[in-house]
Amino acid sequence: MSAISRVVLTVTGSDRPGLTSALAEAVAAAGGNWQEGQLSRLGGLYVGSVLVEIDPAKSDVLQAGVQAIDAHGLTVSMQPAQDDQRADGARLLFELVGQDRPGIIREVTAILAQLGANIESLTSGEQTGAWAGEHLFHAEVTATLPQSVSPAEAQAALEEISSEIMVDFSFSAEAE
Repeated sequence: MSAISRVVLTVTGSDRPGLTSALAEAVAAAGGNWQEGQLSRLGGLYVGSVLVEIDPAKSDVLQAGVQAIDAHGLTVSMQPAQDDQRADGARLLFELVGQDRPGIIREVTAILAQLGANIESLTSGEQTGAWAGEHLFHAEVTATLPQSVSPAEAQAALEEISSEIMVDFSFSAEAE
């Protein structure tokens, strides 16, 4: 019996009802186990990634199955997953909201990079403001800080740029 391996499927293509179900069926038909995924409609496209556990001898079956879902419009790449060794530092979880404008993510991620933080997840989008109906930019970020940086130091560094990029930050502790 072959050892079990893990692969990451990355999908992008034309959106239509039933794609997630078809993707799940292709994984199951190859004897794979869907471990986790992030799929969404973005810019009118179906995009996302799925972590699958599978017998390496059946990788070709999985590849053929996902390719057959939508031969004319769905691009699927399959990469071996890496060991998921997380850093030992503290986790920083925060949200930001502000008037939508270019450069917000660039500025926030530059601060995190300067601190040596690793972004574990970043979700962003526009939302309509409750009072005036204006377009607001909203992002949720989870980052792992190096041991040399405390959450308070990272929070202070981000808050220093809040007026410059015109956003409000809210920070929360990670639930363990």
